Amino acid sequence: MEVRTRCCVVGGGPAGLMLSLLLARAGVEVMALEKHADFLRDFRGDTIHPSTMDALSDLGLLERFLELPHQEVETFSAIVEDQIFQVADFRRLKTKKRFIALMPQWDFLDFLAGEAARLPNFTLFRRAQATELLRDDAGRVTGVEAQTPEGPLRVEADLVVGADGRHSTIRKAAGFEVETLGAPMDVMWFRVSRAPGDGAATAGRFSSEGLFIAINRGDYWQCALVIPKGGGEAVKAEGIEAFRARIGRLGPFPPERAQEIESFDQTSLLSVAVDRLDRWHAPGLLVIGDAAHAMSPIGGVGVNVAIQDAIATANLLAEALRRGPVDEAALARVQARRMPAVRVTQAMQLMMQNNVVAPTLASRTKLTPPLPLRLLDRFPILQGLPARLIGVGVRPERVRSPLA
Repeated sequence: MEVRTRCCVVGGGPAGLMLSLLLARAGVEVMALEKHADFLRDFRGDTIHPSTMDALSDLGLLERFLELPHQEVETFSAIVEDQIFQVADFRRLKTKKRFIALMPQWDFLDFLAGEAARLPNFTLFRRAQATELLRDDAGRVTGVEAQTPEGPLRVEADLVVGADGRHSTIRKAAGFEVETLGAPMDVMWFRVSRAPGDGAATAGRFSSEGLFIAINRGDYWQCALVIPKGGGEAVKAEGIEAFRARIGRLGPFPPERAQEIESFDQTSLLSVAVDRLDRWHAPGLLVIGDAAHAMSPIGGVGVNVAIQDAIATANLLAEALRRGPVDEAALARVQARRMPAVRVTQAMQLMMQNNVVAPTLASRTKLTPPLPLRLLDRFPILQGLPARLIGVGVRPERVRSPLA
């Protein structure tokens, strides 16, 4: 097949679908390519932050979004050995909603895709794997080649946006150079059922036994065991019994609940990467979200930052793109606006990785609560700062793109 569109968005994640929705809403013809048949996959970014909900409010979609099943996290705590410290209080924010909404990412993506599908100038191609960029004789990107079950698909477009994640095919095809910033850890994800007597708090636990995060997902705990970089095989070599015993000691549930983990097949390993591109654009091409900057899972801010990229892109490009192709200077303005926020966010994540995560993973003795944690717990007014950094971000974006 050969098709023509104004903007081709590669990747059906939060950045790609939010951008598609905003551009289509502004009257731009948009075609999104998603390599999978649906969104039912084991996503890790299941947090919808207050600043994202502000953007949904700008679009008149917030109340409809909140009708979907979700959990609301108003505070976040840290447990050092057996001492509990409250770290962030999202009720102190000046946003439309003062909590983080926990929702399976596939529900959020289905919601965005469904809203975009209401617009006549939006098309979503599922099971369409982008393989190559199309270029003219001058080297300008003019579209994308993709593979589908029905055969090759050739999409010609005035602008291609790569929003296809940290393993981006588009940024590789463009020859963009990736600056790797490093991460001392990987994460093993798994689920354990939750009972009413377990308590409700979403919290992280720091211990000489390890770093463990338990996220309240209603009828189950979404669990994350943070391990040293490349340590997945070593954990498996210790055996499933040792793993269950460790989880039983670290989890907010009775130790015997860990017996639900029958094998390592019930876990998935996230190889943590923190990186970014020095250049996000070329003539006819822009990359955003994880394709431009992979974030650490610290703070769970990756989805939020990707959404902010999409909003800024639509704010800066929608009106011009509706009239025709945009020059590279316009694409550079997207990077110029978003890069400072990315740099600051990643710098804070690297500081936490190097000064908190790495020492915790290396410790073999009982941990002592650090002074900043004790101050946050003692003076609740201070909890508004981490709440803002996590829940709102460094440079939040509001929807300014036009409504056609």
